[in-house]
Order: sequence, then structure tokens, then C-alpha cells
Amino acid sequence: MSEVHRVRVAAVIDETPDAKSFVLEGGDFTPRPGQFLTIRIGTAARCYSLSSAPHEPVKITVKRTAGGYGSHWMCDNVEVGTELDVLAPAGVFTPSSLNGSVLAFAGGSGITPVMSIIKAVLSGGSGRVTLVYANRDEQSVIFARELASLSAEHPSRLTVVHWLESVQGLPAVAQLAALARPCDEAFVCGPGPFMEATRAALREVPVVHVEKFVSLSSNPFEEAVQAEDGPDATVEVELDGAHHRFPWPARTRLLDLLLDKGLDAPFSCREGACSACACRLVSGEVKMLNNDVLDEQDVAEGYILACQSVPVTDTVKITYS
Repeated sequence: MSEVHRVRVAAVIDETPDAKSFVLEGGDFTPRPGQFLTIRIGTAARCYSLSSAPHEPVKITVKRTAGGYGSHWMCDNVEVGTELDVLAPAGVFTPSSLNGSVLAFAGGSGITPVMSIIKAVLSGGSGRVTLVYANRDEQSVIFARELASLSAEHPSRLTVVHWLESVQGLPAVAQLAALARPCDEAFVCGPGPFMEATRAALREVPVVHVEKFVSLSSNPFEEAVQAEDGPDATVEVELDGAHHRFPWPARTRLLDLLLDKGLDAPFSCREGACSACACRLVSGEVKMLNNDVLDEQDVAEGYILACQSVPVTDTVKITYS
């Protein structure tokens, strides 16, 4: 299992009536903008996006969801001084450069990882950001004051467009497309229907990153279980500049094999919902037992989820570069 970090809550910030931010201290890690933390909550685990930039104290933002075990526990019980067990930051919802043009569409709490990216670009690079932020009403706007302050501080580099359902109704594909701007990378995070409409509106954008919020059904703090039957294989892996070759037993998922061999392979959720373990298939074939995050283009380009992959062919070659 990946190293578990014990962190302490240094501050609790009320963002809206149903959303809070938690400033954390003590974790021995440096996140990238747009990543998330996996937190142990009783016998379960939940992933919460970072709303802080890498140069700031680590901060996550949690919005209550209907029937949300983790979000209600965090908002009702966590206070200054509470200690939490977390896994290292993970996720690939990150910009390739802080110096390019970024277009972001966020809906509701989907602003959380986008906020991390915005602040990283403005403070650590020379890029420009256009944000389209959709909410039910004015009271639902998370980070309203902070976004206004950043816009005033960087008027030529940050443009914020608010879309309120109470005023304008639900945004349609054509309306979202009209708000799009030329960019190097686009980022989309929010409720499912909002993301579907935005993806359709951004068909012409070459690079679109999508972040999905999925509740974990298993606990990544516990040991993994074996997968279904299949052929034994041999796998070649390139990781951190080193090459490795191992027998790959049929019922073992790739991530479990690499961790058992002592490799520091990245992962977080362990159930195909977060993309932290994504790597690229160079040759051979695998079967993914579950995939809630990679889209058709990702799969066509050879990307797979190590935590869900079992061998199909007798030789497989993988790279993390």
C-alpha cells in the first residue's frame, strides 16, 4: 500500500452554507495543481480535490452531497486540531504548463480543482485563464470573494463568467459553445449533465481534461483483492527511468504486481475512478475490469488503469513516461 500521511487540520473555512474548506498541515508531499487527496473516513475512503496552489498551505474543499457519508462527516465533525490519514496527492487533472492559455468550465463544487489550477497559473506562470462557472444561485458560488479578488488583481489574465441557473436557466450546448475561447488546454469539472454538455460544446478544442467525482466503494487503505482468471504473462515496465521485467500472474492486477515488487507505482482509489494509476500500453493487450475515468480517445492512445488491468496476451509492455 502507498504511504499513509497523518495531517492536522489547521483551519476550517465556511465557503457557502453547504461547503467548507480545510487547511491541512504536516503532510510530507508537494501536490500539483488540480490534484486530490484520498482521506480515510472510518472504514471508508473518500477523494477530495485540492483548492490550493502548490505554493500555498494544502487545502481541500468539501461540499455536502445528498446522502454523502464522507461529505457530511467532514463538514459536521472535522475541526481545528482534527488529525486525518491521507494518501499522497494524486490525479492527472493538471495543466501541462502554467504559461499557456487555459479555458475552464466548472459547475458547483467542480470549481475546487479548477481553483487550484487558476491560482497556480496566476502565481507560478504567465498563462491566462478564462473561467465559466455555473451554479444554482448566487449563494451557491464557492470562492466568490476569492475569484473577485483574483480578477481585480489580474484583470488581463483572468476572466470569470458566472452562469446562474436561477437567472439564466440551465446552460445548453450552444450557449456553452458561445462562451468558449481559443486555448491550449480546457478543463471541465462538475455534475454529469453539465460535463456532457460542455464536452459537446468543446468538440473543436484539441486538449480537454475532465475530472469526475466518484464515490469509492472499496477502501484503498486496505490490501487489494485478486482479479478473475486469465493467462499468465510477462510484463516489461518503464517507471521513473528504470526498466523492469516480471512474470505477471493471471489473477493479479498490474498495480498490485508492481507494488508487490517494491516499485513506487502511483495510485489512489484502486477501483478505476481517479486515473492516478494511469500508464500507457506500448505492446500486448490487457483487460480493464473497470474504467470510470478514461475516455475513448485516452484508450485509443493506449492509456490504461494499472489498478484495473489484467493480462490478455502472454507478453505486455507498459510505460509510465
